[in-house]
Amino acid sequence: MSISELFGIELPIIQAPMAGSQGSALAIAVCNAGGLGSQPCAMLGPDQIRAELKAITAATSKPYNVNFFVHQPPEPDPVREKAWRKVLAPYFAEYGIDPESIQAGPQRMPFNDAAADVLEEFKPPVVSFHFGLPSDALMKRVKGWGSKILSSATTVDEARYLEAHGVDAVIAQGSEAGGHRGMFLSEDLHTQVGTFALVQQIVHAVKVPVIAAGGISDARGVKAAMALGAAGVQPGTVYLCCPEATTNPIHRAALKSDAAANTAITNLFTGRPARGIVNRLMRDLTPINFAAPQFPLAATAIFALRQKAEAKGANDFTSMWAGQNASACREMPAAELTRALAS
Repeated sequence: MSISELFGIELPIIQAPMAGSQGSALAIAVCNAGGLGSQPCAMLGPDQIRAELKAITAATSKPYNVNFFVHQPPEPDPVREKAWRKVLAPYFAEYGIDPESIQAGPQRMPFNDAAADVLEEFKPPVVSFHFGLPSDALMKRVKGWGSKILSSATTVDEARYLEAHGVDAVIAQGSEAGGHRGMFLSEDLHTQVGTFALVQQIVHAVKVPVIAAGGISDARGVKAAMALGAAGVQPGTVYLCCPEATTNPIHRAALKSDAAANTAITNLFTGRPARGIVNRLMRDLTPINFAAPQFPLAATAIFALRQKAEAKGANDFTSMWAGQNASACREMPAAELTRALAS
């Protein structure tokens, strides 16, 4: 079954949810173009989720997707946090930051009952998850509204787990994908493989439709993924330069520069592996540094540096999430891009 049939959409295109770089405007544009627009909710509180869903349902009658993280929030670890701030001490000194004065920036929250209470008001057609699935009780609530459920798999084992636990389709997230890795059964980065290899493996392993994600930025990539058995695709990075995206100006400038050709998977910005454009912090500390606190606690100290650097026009501490085809990011309306991808 194609995702067009599964979700009742015209085109086999799901716009990847990109927390921090978009709001409802991008999702609406994609929905109205015939794809499945996605609203990221991992960095939103209940009132913000409600406001975005009101905007979506007021502007389109088409199906849409809401996306959540489902990580287990870690207990704060003062010893590890102190060690992390020691690693960052030279940068604090450079920018005149007192580490004791640092306040937490935007938080990333897992799907919970409060979020589910808001969703129940709207009964969204599609709900997607990253880092696995929520509790059985929350899954039952979402299914009870008639919502279709998606989640990301980065290995065959994860895909089989998701199918066994009731998803309607699996997103095969290849290693080329920008943003956070959806891995949840293992923390071993050596398990991560490319999109086209992963799609073929997962298609053979599960019966539910498979959606390809990672490095897909044009119609040729869409056709190639579907020729390998994908029921649809989920592009993300290619939308970051659209006028409807809220991409940070410094991030947007990097996407338009030669720097976009050089990305790496890093845990420095949040504590969890994610692919982004290489910058000073990644070069200095190496992309993976085991001093970083667990997700999302690493972000607090980095956010203070990011604010100071960005005020001077520098991207040294900015998490510029992007996939390996980031140079293909297009400055065109999202509706036009969606149709071009499916052409």
